[in-house]
Amino acid sequence: MKKIEYTRVEGKSAGYFALLGGLGLIMLIGLLAVWHMEHEGHYVTGMTNQIVWGMPHVFAVFLIVAASGALNVASIASVFRKKMYDPLARLSALLAVALLAGGLVVLLLDLGRPDRLIVAMTYYNFKSIFAWNIILYTGFFAFVGAYLWTMMDRNVYTFKPYAGFAAFIWRLILTTGTGSIFGFLVARSAYDAALLAPMFIIMSFAYGLAIYILVLMAAYKWTGRELGDMVLNRLRNLLGVFVGAVLYFVVVYHLTNLYITEHHGLEKFLLLEGDTYTNVFWIGQILIGIILPLILIFAPGVRNNRTTLGLVSLMVIFGGLSQMYVTIIGGQAYPLEIFPGYEVSSSFFDGVVAEYTPSIYEIALGVGGVALSLFAVVFGIKVLGFLPASLADKDVDPHA
Repeated sequence: MKKIEYTRVEGKSAGYFALLGGLGLIMLIGLLAVWHMEHEGHYVTGMTNQIVWGMPHVFAVFLIVAASGALNVASIASVFRKKMYDPLARLSALLAVALLAGGLVVLLLDLGRPDRLIVAMTYYNFKSIFAWNIILYTGFFAFVGAYLWTMMDRNVYTFKPYAGFAAFIWRLILTTGTGSIFGFLVARSAYDAALLAPMFIIMSFAYGLAIYILVLMAAYKWTGRELGDMVLNRLRNLLGVFVGAVLYFVVVYHLTNLYITEHHGLEKFLLLEGDTYTNVFWIGQILIGIILPLILIFAPGVRNNRTTLGLVSLMVIFGGLSQMYVTIIGGQAYPLEIFPGYEVSSSFFDGVVAEYTPSIYEIALGVGGVALSLFAVVFGIKVLGFLPASLADKDVDPHA
């Protein structure tokens, strides 16, 4: 492989400023939505005292999980010593930091009292998985920041493998912690499963890589740089493996619940009688997010088709958001089983499926977080050299 030359994006064209302006406008709309929710109260949202985590949490958790997966490309280069991925590592680390920042901003602004974050940062209850995650998120910024430093500064370049390995381990711990937020909630039938931790890890691989592929293709197309088929086909095959692994974990999760008698009601709700949640599961998560991408990835005749690869990546992202919707909101909508084996009825909605309709304000906040992540990436590639000057086939060794 030839010596890699990294260059900054010039960023002086009208298109570049239009892109920044558009993303800035979306962020502004998100902030206005937050201002409205804070001043009017959360009654303007679809959230209730039964559904306390709404669409903002769907976007926030998706971005946090995808942040870990976006770093996977850099990890393959440094930890597994696959030199073909070396030129892709800087953008991978930048995207990981940007996605985590976007997810955490959405999470913070959805708290209702963002100032209470100060309490969470200064007083730790180590019996709470939420307290652990604050440490994990902060550590992720530190480890990936150090990793980027070793990639971009020749004076510390020799420490790159060690920084890459540390970031790789930390991202696995971070995603385990995010999955454990749900796995440790024993009161909810949909959450009480140790399988959610490794399931979230493999989900992160698929969602992060799908976002990375879209960002990579857009960056090279819009800046007029060469991006060869070898790199994209390698990423295409990797995405197929990750999506297939997600399908495996989803099947195992539901088979496990079907085996356990006390979870039969939950499975009947999610898979058959959950109306919106059932439709989102089968159409959004399984069909659009998994089955169709697998067909389009491995179908003959589409190997070098970039339009198909972009469509596949978009479908995987849509499937990821659908999976988060079913997991987070569907898991809350199903009634709490306070007295297993007994029917409970009262004026407090016991035994009743909770209703939830997301409001435009919640969606605006979530999309604003996505825009923040993309804004950070677009601005970052202008300030520093994150992109190789060329990823043409002649500059890439497919056997490295």
